[in-house]
Order: sequence, then C-alpha cells, then structure tokens
Amino acid sequence: MDTREQTSNGSTIIPCLRYRDALAAIDWLQQAFGFHAHAVHADGDTVHHAQLVFGTGMVMLGSSGNSGEWARHAVHPDQVGGRQTQSACVIVADADAHYARATAAGARIVIDIADQPYGGRGYACADPEGYLWWFGSYDPWHAGAAP
Repeated sequence: MDTREQTSNGSTIIPCLRYRDALAAIDWLQQAFGFHAHAVHADGDTVHHAQLVFGTGMVMLGSSGNSGEWARHAVHPDQVGGRQTQSACVIVADADAHYARATAAGARIVIDIADQPYGGRGYACADPEGYLWWFGSYDPWHAGAAP
C-alpha cells in the first residue's frame, strides 16, 4: 500500500472538530488564525458541515450535539477537563506574525512562542471552545526529514 499518495490540491488527512457554536467558531478561526471558509452547509444556527482552508491544508467542522453516530464517540474538551487526545498542527511562514494575530483575537496561549530544538519557531494556543492548535514555521516536508 502506497501511503505517500496526495491529492493534487491539498492534504489527504483533514482534522475534524465539533463546536457548540460552530458559526461563531468559523468566524473566529478566520479572524484569529487566517483560515478561509471553503464551504459552509448550515440550517439556521446548526452547521452540518464546514470546510476551512489554510494554504493547502483544511479542517472540517460542524455543530456538536448529543445525537447521531458521531456524537456517541466524541466529547467536547470541557467534558474532559479541557484535555485533548489530538490537535491540529498548522505550518505558517511567519510564526511571530501569526502569534501576534492570534493573541490580538484573544487566543489563549498554552505554550509561548519559541525556537524549537528540531527547527522552526512555534507556539500552542486554545481556541474559544478549548481545542488546542500548534502553529509553527517548521515544515517537515522541506526539512530533510526521512520519509
């Protein structure tokens, strides 16, 4: 099986998040992190599916709820003491400029910006609903990392 397969216009692994106020999250993620709405399918305040892009990467999100197959397997960060089992890592050209944008929009910094021992510069923050994000300039695709 060839695990190096990529689509022609983006990533093949896309994180998916569920927000209590998905419409507000979409607005905030665009303002604070620089995402752009690619598609938003909503009825009133309920977002059934949204796609936000950043460069060639994407996150998908929707409104959280207590019904449906997916809801049986997922919890919101505040239901588990704010802890996470996964997070998104976003490669940015200028980590300091991104840090300034995110902090100006009210992102809660959980790991301050710093040069990293493996290369690049980055920081970690939480969005308004408690999801963790890492933003940094280290790009493993162009850092001589082994396949």
